Amino acid sequence: MRPNRSGILYRAGVTRTGRWTTQRHFAAILVAMVVLILAASLVGAAALSRTSSVANQLNDRISPARTAVVQLDDALRNQDTALRGYLLSGAPQFVDLYHESVSAEQVAAATLRRLLAGEDGPSADLAAVEDEAARWRRTVAEPAITTRQGDVAAAFAPVRARLTTLDDRLIAARQDGRQALADARELRDVVFLGLVAVLLLLIAAIAVLLRVTVVQPLARLGAAVRQVAGGDFAHAVTPEGPSDVAEVGRDVEEMRNRLVEALTVTEQREAELRRSNADLEQFAYVASHDLQEPLRKVASFCQMLQRRYGDALDERAQQYIAFAVDGATRMQRLINDLLTFSRIGRVYDGTAAVDLNEVLARAEDSLAVSIAETRAEIIRPQLPVVHGDVTLLTMLWQNLLGNAIKFRRPGEAPRIEITATATDTTWTFAVSDNGIGIDPEFADKIFVIFQRLHAREKYEGTGIGLAVCKKVVEHHGGVIGLDPSYDKGARLVFTIPLRRIDDNARSGTHNQ
Repeated sequence: MRPNRSGILYRAGVTRTGRWTTQRHFAAILVAMVVLILAASLVGAAALSRTSSVANQLNDRISPARTAVVQLDDALRNQDTALRGYLLSGAPQFVDLYHESVSAEQVAAATLRRLLAGEDGPSADLAAVEDEAARWRRTVAEPAITTRQGDVAAAFAPVRARLTTLDDRLIAARQDGRQALADARELRDVVFLGLVAVLLLLIAAIAVLLRVTVVQPLARLGAAVRQVAGGDFAHAVTPEGPSDVAEVGRDVEEMRNRLVEALTVTEQREAELRRSNADLEQFAYVASHDLQEPLRKVASFCQMLQRRYGDALDERAQQYIAFAVDGATRMQRLINDLLTFSRIGRVYDGTAAVDLNEVLARAEDSLAVSIAETRAEIIRPQLPVVHGDVTLLTMLWQNLLGNAIKFRRPGEAPRIEITATATDTTWTFAVSDNGIGIDPEFADKIFVIFQRLHAREKYEGTGIGLAVCKKVVEHHGGVIGLDPSYDKGARLVFTIPLRRIDDNARSGTHNQ
């Protein structure tokens, strides 16, 4: 006895529910077929044995016995003929023929005794023939040969009568044997036709049984599973059929219930997420209007104080006003960057075909002043066409190029190289520069929002640029990271799955 996953106990293929397993059904059908085949084989063998026995009796005993009777008749007739010839002519060759015929009679009689062994009637007739023939030789033939006298014409009639009786019995036996053989063959044919009919009925019954007990429950289970798989999670799966098929149905029903529960939880979380997004939209509105308005006023009034009373203020007061204006300006920039970060995947979520060459050109136009001031050199290939959001991809390239220009080596013009390679599943892009580089120790920290590796006084910015890049790449199904093996500056590598890329992507290289 063993439990299955559903806790149902099995004993010899039967479950607690009393249902047989599919294996038990097939085993029972197999046993029934074996029993029926054995029974059919026995009946067929009996019919064949009967036919063979009758045929052997007819061919091996009765027909040869009939031939032996003819030989016996010839031998006896030859004795009578030789005796008559000797009495008429006195020629000794008739005596020799007589003795040869006696020997032939004995051979034929011996053959008949062997063939008729166990047959009481024909054996008795043969014995009567032999007795009558012996009496005829003893009382008629032998004295006549000795004296050359005697009336032998009518003396042979009793022998002939006995021989005729034996022959008639064998003819009747042959006719009976032929009839028995015909009956046996007819019975054999009927038996085999019956066996074929029974086998066909058995096959039909097995097919119907399998269809009703196994195939139809499996088909209904498959249809129910496909209906659930098609999204109709409210459709219950009813366990039926053999116990193991019913067990599968119970497992599927249990899985469906778990899916329904998970779907309910997901819908609840989706509703919560919609509420959260609504709150975030409200926050974005407040941040873009209500929070920035006081900051603009602070900056404006501080600047007005500086212009109106600048001559009356000492150097320290001027410095305080500058600090206030700078703080308000940086706070506005932080709020704007935070709004941009929150809109990725929410406001900007297009999935059109985007030519990255145009996107990169747009990013370079946005950075035209910085590129010109630093005499930056950008080396890039002919980029592919991808599917995504043009605004987000422009933001990605603008931040990557802007970082490479910002963190340049003092006194050295930035040199930025872009590469694009394709594999079976992804496009891999790399942006390499000759700047100050990034310590691999901070490979994860640089993608955290508002995390900075350098003082604000040395490199301006809010520390959100690479966090935006990470979110844009992940929104497009890829990953981004720092290449720790590159030691000539910094190299950022990101991927986009090939499923998002147009098959007619182009390759090539040119310098700008």
